[in-house]
Amino acid sequence: MNPTTIVPPANPHYRQIGGEAGIGRLVEAFYRLMDTLPQAASIRAMHEPDLAMTKRIFKLFLSEWLGGPREYSAQRGHPRLRQRHMPFHIGLAERDAWLLCMSGALQEVVPDAVLPEQLMQAFFKTADFIRQDRPS
Repeated sequence: MNPTTIVPPANPHYRQIGGEAGIGRLVEAFYRLMDTLPQAASIRAMHEPDLAMTKRIFKLFLSEWLGGPREYSAQRGHPRLRQRHMPFHIGLAERDAWLLCMSGALQEVVPDAVLPEQLMQAFFKTADFIRQDRPS
């Protein structure tokens, strides 16, 4: 490698959240909140009654997104998040319900005080990007 080549640092979030086990706890907490919070009823209705496959895919996605193994891309290709969510109406209320569930899951699962805040900033950008109620 050329000594002047800059190698970006690896994303440390996967390790900080607890690796595969931490991602698993986060996904379980997220979907439990989606199942129980009245504010999340609209986004829960967008999912199949049995969440097993959804949880498996979300775990793969989050693992890769947070700097873990690249299994999501290997199995499913590029995430294409906007395209994959096009069949659903995702406006401000849906975005905010999703963020509410993720914020609660992070607070429950991640003991670090700073990491949830950092991740929520990134999750907000992604969730807002997926919204479909923007003026043309």
